[in-house]
Amino acid sequence: MPAYAVTALLLAVGCSAPPQQSSATDRARETARVSDDTTAAAARTDGKSLAVAAAPAATATAATGSAGAGRKAHRTTLTVSAYDGRTRRAVISAPGKGSSASPSASPGTSSRPSAPASPSAGPGRAAVGDVIASAPAPGAPDGLLAKVTRVIGETAEGTEVQTEPTTLDALLGDDTAKGTVPVAPDAFAVDKLLPDVEVSWARPGDVHVGPEGATVPLGSLRLDVSAEIPAAAGAPAAASATVSGFVQVAPQVDFAYGGAGAGSAPGSAYLGVSGDWDAGWAVKGRAAATATPLRIPFAKLHADPVLQVGPVPVVVNLDLTCYLQITGDGRITVDVRQSLKGDFKAGGTFGTARGWTPVSGSDMTGTPVRASATTAGEVRTALGAEASVGLYGAVGVVADLAPYLRGEASGTVTADSATPGAQAHGAWSLYGGVDLSGTLRLQLSVFGTPVLRRNVPLGVLHREWKLADGSL
Repeated sequence: MPAYAVTALLLAVGCSAPPQQSSATDRARETARVSDDTTAAAARTDGKSLAVAAAPAATATAATGSAGAGRKAHRTTLTVSAYDGRTRRAVISAPGKGSSASPSASPGTSSRPSAPASPSAGPGRAAVGDVIASAPAPGAPDGLLAKVTRVIGETAEGTEVQTEPTTLDALLGDDTAKGTVPVAPDAFAVDKLLPDVEVSWARPGDVHVGPEGATVPLGSLRLDVSAEIPAAAGAPAAASATVSGFVQVAPQVDFAYGGAGAGSAPGSAYLGVSGDWDAGWAVKGRAAATATPLRIPFAKLHADPVLQVGPVPVVVNLDLTCYLQITGDGRITVDVRQSLKGDFKAGGTFGTARGWTPVSGSDMTGTPVRASATTAGEVRTALGAEASVGLYGAVGVVADLAPYLRGEASGTVTADSATPGAQAHGAWSLYGGVDLSGTLRLQLSVFGTPVLRRNVPLGVLHREWKLADGSL
């Protein structure tokens, strides 16, 4: 999978110390940072427009040049063969080295070299000031974005280095990039949380996964679920219900970087998730009343798509938790079928004037509904997903998309929105709707933008429309 092709980016920022300089000066340079904000702002890259696309299956090792030294982004054969998230030590391997490193190897456990490595390394070696951007690697399952602050020494696997976090502006500089990249359905690892969950997807080449006969458009992932809704504590035995349905989603990652802005921050940035959505579900029975909405997660999905932004591999971490949710007063017995489809988007956008601001939107439409309700009451059912998207393990956006069906009834009602003039013994109304909410997180500063002082709510996008109604 592209998400596991190890990619390294190296950025050289310092000049090596002349041989006559003191050892104290050498040690100071060895622990120096890549550069301060003023230096980075004064020497950016050349302002190219970089293409954004899915990284190929065999992602090439890549590197960036130094903004401070005026070197452009370029590729290198160095790779990250091990990383320890606790100590932030990494092992950088040249071709022919590191092949023996175990996926679980931790830097710092290998034997020490007989003499320390020079902080200024030649070709094929890591050096102080290098910036590493790696696709998922041993010890860094979410990818790695860091800069080298000290060269510790040589090991059998490669050069062991001390690192600290850095940001994307150190790599992209004055360049710009914008693109939307679909996430392949087979790139997701799916954790089924309920027994009756089926996963389906299809890709070119007549490759298909899922139940026999399940038809899924190319690029979409479908999950079918069937479950009993547990009764609330103390509820009568009759207060039970079942739910079944499916979610079909074609997620894509939206990424943009707007070149140099004020100081060392980019002029603009954007990170978000969007895609097509299709869901249908049926609820039958009488769900017990609950003080809060009853949410039942039925599947967790995770993918680490790698975006190729020019020569720079940018690792996006995408998580989806699909869930069923029901709210009711415990009095109404329903037999409801509902289908909604449309699209959604959620993310955060940065500009120098306004800072980070939320972006959210959803356009859903409902198909004809078959529903019956007995006795007075109200019920609301949703088949939704909570999504989070981030870069290199730092979550930046969390969004909750909840398409729903809401029904109100008094007396005994049987209604069919597809059949005008259906009989009704009482008053009834059916509504389709969608809620989209979420949060922008502090970690969006990974772009190199100012750190958010607090998490910023996306705001609640709420749309509801009447599907059918009737009265005596």
